[in-house]
Amino acid sequence: MSVKKTTTIVEQLRRAQMSELLAMNKRLDGRGLKDYRELRIETGLIKKANGSALVSLGNTQVIAGIKVEVDEPFPDMPDKGLFICNAEVLPLASPYAEPGPPDEDAIELARVVDRGIRESEMIALDRLVLISGKKVYAVFADVSVLNTDGNLFDATSYAVVAALLTARVPRYDVQDEKLVKSEETIPLPINTIPVSITMAKIGNSIIVDPNAEEEACMDARITMATDEQGRVCAMQKGGSGTFSVDQLNEVASLAISLGSEVRERIRSSVASSTGGGANSIRSMTS
Repeated sequence: MSVKKTTTIVEQLRRAQMSELLAMNKRLDGRGLKDYRELRIETGLIKKANGSALVSLGNTQVIAGIKVEVDEPFPDMPDKGLFICNAEVLPLASPYAEPGPPDEDAIELARVVDRGIRESEMIALDRLVLISGKKVYAVFADVSVLNTDGNLFDATSYAVVAALLTARVPRYDVQDEKLVKSEETIPLPINTIPVSITMAKIGNSIIVDPNAEEEACMDARITMATDEQGRVCAMQKGGSGTFSVDQLNEVASLAISLGSEVRERIRSSVASSTGGGANSIRSMTS
């Protein structure tokens, strides 16, 4: 399901207007080149899910739900639990979205978000093992894009991360190699809070959090995920344009500095929704 459609003439006119503004460090929507749109995060909206979060990034809106089940581990990872991320763009999200199975854009969206969470080792998968080689927790993140206005990568990543941070799962006791479900629920074992930052290149300018109009005119796009130690743990490039070494250094620095700001926003939103403060979130991620 395609989520965007561009007209060459309109794109050329828009690009010319953008280039003029970018030369003055301005954007069509009034933001500076390194400014994010308004970010809103709500959690706990899907009562039947183990965890959920709704993220609004400007007019882009994404909801994520976490479902945790007991399953068998992958044969090549008998001592690790499972984490699987899926995404779909609902037909109501865009005039150009169509019903049907996820297309290559939706598949890329899920894989980029999955990679940022997996490579940062956000979830301690080795602590999801119930019976080694036989039973583990399987964590499924299902994402629905409700409205598209650019930068689905970051909005989706923030929704999944916030949902994972608020997830509660049943605790199981092992008795004679059998699982006995208790009434207690526990949080997922969290190591760190990864943050995805997406930037676009238009001409020689690098802009943060591109909206739909900017994405239609960009030469290239790059998404970087960093962990709490400021390490780049995942990266995805899109578009036919290229980034110079200096530009890559610039986007890496932006990913680290802006990632720290967004991480505190996620932490604060999760703390507010769980009724705790910063200490309660730190205890989850310790």
